[in-house]
Amino acid sequence: MSLRCGRIIYTNDLPIYAAFDAGVIHYPGSLHADVPANLNAMLLSGELDLSPISAFAWAKRSDELVLLPDLCIGARDEVVSVVLVSQTPPALLDGVRIALTGESASGRNLLRVVLERRYGVQPHYAESANPLEEAAAGEPALLIGDSAIDALERFPREHVYDLGTLWHEWTRAQTVFAVWAARRDAYERDAEAIRECMHALTDAYTWSRSHMEEVIAEAHRQHPRSNGFYERYYGKLNFTFHSAAQAGLGAYCRELYAIGAIERVPSSLPEVIGVVSR
Repeated sequence: MSLRCGRIIYTNDLPIYAAFDAGVIHYPGSLHADVPANLNAMLLSGELDLSPISAFAWAKRSDELVLLPDLCIGARDEVVSVVLVSQTPPALLDGVRIALTGESASGRNLLRVVLERRYGVQPHYAESANPLEEAAAGEPALLIGDSAIDALERFPREHVYDLGTLWHEWTRAQTVFAVWAARRDAYERDAEAIRECMHALTDAYTWSRSHMEEVIAEAHRQHPRSNGFYERYYGKLNFTFHSAAQAGLGAYCRELYAIGAIERVPSSLPEVIGVVSR
């Protein structure tokens, strides 16, 4: 069985997928690259069998999905690629319109959690086709992925709020923006094929950790940045779904429940046995 698998289109996923791009490891399935929100929809609709999925989408639909071990996309504190750009401090955004990207469910809901639970404000959230353009016009905006990185280079630092930092300052927990999950029907149909894909993904990440110069060179080819940027950026991200990441995911789910974004708090533990040793 050849699985239809998702892949996040941003440079933050390169440490997971660069080995496949370089041809040094074979991925035993087909890969479809897209923004996180589209991958969420494709996995939940059955167009994909296995994919990274936003932590929010997994939490909301966990009964339909099998949470897989070993890999995630998150950060210990500063995440860099999920930011609020605002000339007004977060604590003063009550009733203010905030332009939201439609590309990330986890980032949007983390913004809600931070503003509503940490700061006690209720902004007006409005989806925007171009939140970066709105930020340039002086409007508060949520940016993710490479657009968020662009914001760091474009706007005054005092107007750019890293959501990973705001979350960590408040909870002391790590952030988890994406996890890997399989459709429950696909896992029940061919668990071994799911495990083979996860083996390939963890092997690819192992390769990247010992070939970071090649990963960084590819990131620069896709989105050129200042010297040393990707070394610092990838150093801040966490790709291992260890106990601290699982605890951070659990804390995020409890806060999602508190704001009414999900109906219940799912388990944050993977449902299948890990495929790499820690």
